[in-house]
Amino acid sequence: MTGIFKHPISEPIRLDRHNLAGDGQADLVHHGGIDKAVCAYPSEHWLYWRGILPPHRLAGGAFGENFTLEGLTEADVCIGDVFSVGSAVLQISQPRQPCWKLARRWEIKDLAVQVERTGFTGWYFRVIQEGTVEPGAPLQLMERHCPKWTIATANRIMHHERNNRTAAEHLSLCPLLSASWQQTLRQRCRNQAVPDPQPRQFGNTHA
Repeated sequence: MTGIFKHPISEPIRLDRHNLAGDGQADLVHHGGIDKAVCAYPSEHWLYWRGILPPHRLAGGAFGENFTLEGLTEADVCIGDVFSVGSAVLQISQPRQPCWKLARRWEIKDLAVQVERTGFTGWYFRVIQEGTVEPGAPLQLMERHCPKWTIATANRIMHHERNNRTAAEHLSLCPLLSASWQQTLRQRCRNQAVPDPQPRQFGNTHA
């Protein structure tokens, strides 16, 4: 079971604390919850993925995201950024950590690894104010609390500087970072074993 297969909508839709109306997550241990209510992905990355994925299938929701964005990438947004969209208010909580279900969606076993390596992950929003959103609505930045913690920087620390415990400690102290990322980074700071990402990345990718 998975909720990664998304379909575009054309009408306004309700957004509550946990997800968009009609959306859902099958694995509630690793997906969903307050800190992962909305997944966003930049359409700018499609240019790169066209060399790897079938171009005609690159459309809104292609990476299992709820919001396909234009004009914002991981380098442009920060942990804790608050945006208004429609009548809702959202706050960025963490980068997305791609799992094997993305690989299953495209039937490419190492796709989650490729996404992690490129840093083209997208990110999650928590919902500060419930409301109604619709296709084409602009995201307007309202507040920026942590300008040094871009999504790109957080990705680099989590995935590419796994032995840099100083950076991990500093990022873990960001109060607006999701609880799960704070916990993972603090475990790393305490010299505890860093979980092997392979089970998350290389699950059952066959029908």
